[in-house]
Amino acid sequence: MSIAIVGVGLSLARLSELKLAMGTSIFIASFIFGLFLLGIIFLLQYYVFGFDLITGLLLVLGGIALFILFQYLVGPAIVAATARLHYLKPGENPWLESTVRELAEKSGVPMPKVATVPNNTPNAFVFGRSASSATLAVHDGLLRSLNQDEIRGVIAHELGHIKHRDFIVMTVLSALPLIAYLIAQVAFRAGVISSYSRGRNKEGNAGVALVAVGVVSFIVYIITFLAVMRLSRLREHYADAYSAYLTGSPRSLESGLAKITYGLSISPKAPEGARAFYIGDPAQAKQEISEIMENKNNYDLDKDGVLDERELQLAMEKESKSTWVTMNSWFATHPPTFKRILLLREIENEMETGRYTTDRVYAHV
Repeated sequence: MSIAIVGVGLSLARLSELKLAMGTSIFIASFIFGLFLLGIIFLLQYYVFGFDLITGLLLVLGGIALFILFQYLVGPAIVAATARLHYLKPGENPWLESTVRELAEKSGVPMPKVATVPNNTPNAFVFGRSASSATLAVHDGLLRSLNQDEIRGVIAHELGHIKHRDFIVMTVLSALPLIAYLIAQVAFRAGVISSYSRGRNKEGNAGVALVAVGVVSFIVYIITFLAVMRLSRLREHYADAYSAYLTGSPRSLESGLAKITYGLSISPKAPEGARAFYIGDPAQAKQEISEIMENKNNYDLDKDGVLDERELQLAMEKESKSTWVTMNSWFATHPPTFKRILLLREIENEMETGRYTTDRVYAHV
């Protein structure tokens, strides 16, 4: 009994880390973004409008609230429109529908809407305003490239995002860095133009102030971007662990992730937006595989000109430990594929010993 209690405590503690990370990311991004908007309002107050401090604070708070509400309401509609979703009609794909329903019931989450995407790359994602209104979208390329066990692993991963509700947080937060970046671009260009076109008077000083706003905006963009990307990577590890628990077969998602990474690496074009919502990031996959292929001769142990499964795994492991990959991963939406596979293998090894229990779902994250 005491062991079970400790296991439950460990599992809840691990899950609370994800919730803490989501809360921290929201606080950091919102706080910095609020200070950033406040600074802009003070500059506008001096150079343009001349309103008082209370008015400025109310504008800041109101602007943040309206923006978050707008992103929450409109974000899912934008994702649905850009992805060209085809929502499945009852009986259109019996196996996919029944698999999602079975795993959703086992997971204890509402049955999501199921959609396919007319895209040949192997990928999948979930989005929505709440767990009860979520959509699980699967690319046609994933259904063709992966076997049924691997697809089950991917579906369980996506249901993990619904279980953790992290996709809702990402929907709200993902636009903050973009807005800061756009403001930086507009302010910097406007400031440069204003400084050159006007003299050294108050209007000329306004141009200098706009350049300063551009610089500060870019710094805010970097900070908020790093905070959002950290949360994005962490939530992928939790969803991977949840998939292993839900299916009881970590190896299914292991092989699925390998196929997804390779398939995305040879895709002609990566999707333009919402990369953090996918199970695999095409841009990151291309980079991972290209780095391995550049050093192919070092990893081709039997010198047959082809990297077999073992050689590819060793290559991914070594590349994931390099300093450059570590630094670059700070800006990545997903953890390196090998680190995700390594987590699943640790869970698989524990399952094989018979000591793994449902209380240890997140013990290896």
